[in-house]
Amino acid sequence: MEKLNLETKNLAKDKFIKLAELFPNAITETILGQDEEGNDIIDRAIDADVLRQEIGEHVIEGREERYEFTWPDKRKSMLLANAPINKTLRPIREDSLNFDETENLYIEGDNLDVLKLLRETYLGKVKMIYIDPPYNTGNDFVYEDDFAQKMEDYKEVSGDFDEEGNRLFKNTDSNGRFHTDWLNMMYPRLKLARDLLSDDGIIFISIDDHEVSNLKKMCDEVFGESKFVEIFCWQKTSTPPNLSYKTKKSVEYILAYEKQNCGKLEGLIKYSKSTNGLMNQSNNVGILQFPHEYTETSMQDQKFKSGKYGTKSYDIELMNDIEIKDGKFTTDVILKGKFKWNQNYLNEQVKNGTKLYIKTKAFSPSYDKEEYDPEKPWNIIDKSFGVGTNVNASDELDNLFTINFSENLYPKPSSLISYLISMLDMKDSIILDFFSGSATTAHAAMELNAKDNGNRKYIMVQLPEKTDNDKFETICEIGKERIRRAGKKIKEDYPDSKFDDGFRVLRVDSSNMKDVYYKPEVYSQSFLDKMESNIKEDRNEEDLLFQVMLSLGIDLSSKIEKEKISDNKVLIVEDGFLISCFDEEISEGTVESIAKKQPYYAVFSEGKMSDSTLANFEQIFDTYSPTTIRKVI
Repeated sequence: MEKLNLETKNLAKDKFIKLAELFPNAITETILGQDEEGNDIIDRAIDADVLRQEIGEHVIEGREERYEFTWPDKRKSMLLANAPINKTLRPIREDSLNFDETENLYIEGDNLDVLKLLRETYLGKVKMIYIDPPYNTGNDFVYEDDFAQKMEDYKEVSGDFDEEGNRLFKNTDSNGRFHTDWLNMMYPRLKLARDLLSDDGIIFISIDDHEVSNLKKMCDEVFGESKFVEIFCWQKTSTPPNLSYKTKKSVEYILAYEKQNCGKLEGLIKYSKSTNGLMNQSNNVGILQFPHEYTETSMQDQKFKSGKYGTKSYDIELMNDIEIKDGKFTTDVILKGKFKWNQNYLNEQVKNGTKLYIKTKAFSPSYDKEEYDPEKPWNIIDKSFGVGTNVNASDELDNLFTINFSENLYPKPSSLISYLISMLDMKDSIILDFFSGSATTAHAAMELNAKDNGNRKYIMVQLPEKTDNDKFETICEIGKERIRRAGKKIKEDYPDSKFDDGFRVLRVDSSNMKDVYYKPEVYSQSFLDKMESNIKEDRNEEDLLFQVMLSLGIDLSSKIEKEKISDNKVLIVEDGFLISCFDEEISEGTVESIAKKQPYYAVFSEGKMSDSTLANFEQIFDTYSPTTIRKVI
């Protein structure tokens, strides 16, 4: 049996290994320093001179001039993104809605921790990320990541809340590290977010003019300058306050970057209010045949001879004799003129339901269709695209709760998020928001699913920040309640829809495993007796299962079933893809029954098997399911 590593990956080490595979001759050994006893510490390193020769390009080093975007502690920020953490996500059934059926996730905790924990499972699987981070206006709170500590110490304290239950501090513009602290907060989170995006994925980031220039430079570095899609201008208000000395501020910005190629973006779907002429003076003369059963007219019953018709602006020739009877053409109408369309396109439009008209004796054709193909999105987003303002966002939240607290939440209108989602072909994809606030993104995803029968799944991540509200202690409580209420309202508005209105709540916590790394002198027989189990006493089998799922890269919304086998509780994930048992005593019969189910993974608690079961464990699996990957925790 192989021991399962329950710590997140060290991304820097992974990158070192990949570099070693590409350039093995650039890997060497060097003295890193001395240990407590004065002995040399020798470890692997990269020989920059060899790497430079292999690359064959100019390598900049030292103080050589270059174009770069930097700030104090940037290097530590990069290390922070790569550093592993020893944490897990614990399921909270009592806060969830339809826990066993839903595919949506609501995660409470520091989003830096969450992104690291999600990386193994959701690497390259997220189609769209939307975030609305702190804007750094001088009044915003930002995450207080500890840059003063060594990386090996960071994993012990990362995510710990302060006495008030959060890790935020107010970043005032009098702070000497005003931009630095904001950049250090954003950089590692964006680095990890990029890993989660699929190759055709896209990230949208809301921001105002305080940090838009820095955010653009940072995203150019993280995602690549060539992956920039657009800076959208969203009209946040139609009545801007007259506070600015020079201009009235009515817009905020939404930066969009793709991972590789997000494909064509779709904008507004137009609806026709009048017919459109088919003539165009700059086109070549062509002949079109209008099928009589699909061409309407306003003319009285009569007969027309072939010949010249049209207007002063457009010459049109009727190529055949026709008759109108009972208000309809009895034969196809064949016209010669300067048309926008060719015959193949006309036939295609008829199949798609486009209405054709020849209304007058001028025989000038026109067309009309209720819905047009979506056009490319404009880089301006306002009410003409069906998108609301901040006032609409506040009203939307207030109407759901019938209380007024939205002035402290600064929500976005769900119509804005819906519009961004609708730009993508993603009816069955994952949407991530790791600054989820009041969960507007979840609201928008559910409503779109109800409208178009989509199966978009969301992952909301929010730090449990304290509120001043008597009813809701944290922003997480507001977000979860909003999803419940929004789902109920959407069901009322779309009674025939079958969308997923549930969510599975998970919470960041310390590892389920005890800290067993003690100095040798600590060990005694009484100490060893206490260490009979390496699992913390307050953790249950579902806590253990979710940490295992994270480590094995199994979707956290996977179906989970419980079954009793030989007096043991067994957890079965995704119809037997993973089967686990963490009982106090695991019988040989239980192991055999699990092996006969032939799971892809089988995971057990190391200290919970009898000597006979341990002795026969490998033989049992070799007999019934030799391909099963067996792990212990």
